[in-house]
Amino acid sequence: MNNIQNFKAAFVGAKLPFFAFAGSLAAYYGFAPAYGGGNPAQVLLPAMLLLTTVLSLLCVLDSLRISGIDERCIKKMFIAGIFFTAGFALGIACRGAANYSYYLFPGLETDNIVAVSGKLIDDPRNTASGRGMALLNLNASHGKRGLRVSARGKVMVFFPEGSIPRLKEFGRGSEIYIEGNFIKTDASSHSKTPMFRARSVHVTHPPPRFEQWRTGIRLALIDVFSPGDATGRGRDWGGLALALLLGIRDNLDGELSEQYRNAGCSYILALSGMHLAIVSSIIAFFLKKPLGLKKAALIGMLFILLYVFLVGAQPSLTRAAIMYVLGAIAIICAFPVNPALLLGFSFIIQIFVQPDSGDTVSFILSYLALAGILSLGQGAAGLFRGYVPEFAGSSLSASLGAFLATMSVSIVFFGSLRPIGIAAGLVMVPLTTVFMIGAMAYLPLHLLAPQLTPLPALLLGRGLELVYRILERIVSFAGRFPNILFSNVIFSTIVLIVVPIIILYVCKIMHIKRLYLEKFA
Repeated sequence: MNNIQNFKAAFVGAKLPFFAFAGSLAAYYGFAPAYGGGNPAQVLLPAMLLLTTVLSLLCVLDSLRISGIDERCIKKMFIAGIFFTAGFALGIACRGAANYSYYLFPGLETDNIVAVSGKLIDDPRNTASGRGMALLNLNASHGKRGLRVSARGKVMVFFPEGSIPRLKEFGRGSEIYIEGNFIKTDASSHSKTPMFRARSVHVTHPPPRFEQWRTGIRLALIDVFSPGDATGRGRDWGGLALALLLGIRDNLDGELSEQYRNAGCSYILALSGMHLAIVSSIIAFFLKKPLGLKKAALIGMLFILLYVFLVGAQPSLTRAAIMYVLGAIAIICAFPVNPALLLGFSFIIQIFVQPDSGDTVSFILSYLALAGILSLGQGAAGLFRGYVPEFAGSSLSASLGAFLATMSVSIVFFGSLRPIGIAAGLVMVPLTTVFMIGAMAYLPLHLLAPQLTPLPALLLGRGLELVYRILERIVSFAGRFPNILFSNVIFSTIVLIVVPIIILYVCKIMHIKRLYLEKFA
């Protein structure tokens, strides 16, 4: 038993998984242009050759016993090298798989294609223009005069407005036939996925039974939270509840969504770790005491997996779910829990399961934000200690860390920064937590109202309406603050390098000062 505990402590203390994470991170993003295509199995071959070569070199180094180098140091280098190289090889393979998924093989020249067919791999959703959109996995392309050839690749399809209700009724997993044409995209576009504009849509095969069950639950929940009751009045907060609980923004007021964006709080509407933390906290609250920590962790893990299946495997939510599952496994196995290592492990698992998700903005922002909270945020917490109340200081430091870590991505993809989001988030996040808990409590009350009394659901609905109006006022006020535009690349680069360095330096000085003062305490 002691040997197992020693191994656990050594494994976490040496942070060996960090080397695997560093290797996969370097290969996945550093070798994106080099491994531009081909079958993932073909890309895996040079990766395994690289792994074998490095391991051979490490074995030679270990056998030389170079004088002046401690034997334990060589062993640590050897083990760390194994982890790094294994992660590097995995990163190369995942990079190749990701690039391969972007390639479109329609079987015909795209200019000659008049229709495509395939399977919906996500839920159709509305766009601001009134049309719908969803990701389609191709299985055939159709040319003029009835020509049909096999095809593969992922295509973002824009549907005509009239077809959206029927597509939502069938949902993810449906096989469809679409007439239309491919859209020529700008070379400077950040999106790598080809786009197709549909003129007409035909559902050729319904989704599998389990997908129909999932779609039925989603439609029932949409009906519960749809704005307006039987009289067409009330429940204006329903669109926000659907966005926060299910990630469905179709019923969310477009002006409110724009206000969230202007206030720098759009991350609140994107399902992520914050939303999963609220759901998991509620599960733990009801299960921990009667079942115990380990059983509650196991049941909570199963519930989270079911929740992700219902909502959809969005990159930021998937990251949070993987971390929760790894944390639950660590609790069940009595393994030390280290958030930084869980983050690294989740990155490796996610790019392995969803290779192309690593190129999405939400994926990058999600990992950078949490990494910023665990590093810059924890360092900045010392700056506010003694000057700001502890409950506010922890939230402020976390917001600041996430903001600094995601600055580069915000500038590259959006060309601006909205610092007001740091302050607005201090108020918005707690209120959003209250709103989400209330919305989840409203569901059983609404369903039981016909058998009992509608009064509890009515009162709770009034409370949710009040919180909704407060949130609306806050984002409206915060959205009036100007954002910082970055049109100069050189200036942007200087800001991205200098600001985090200054923050880290100040945090380090504060830490040294605190250690010095503690000697005389």
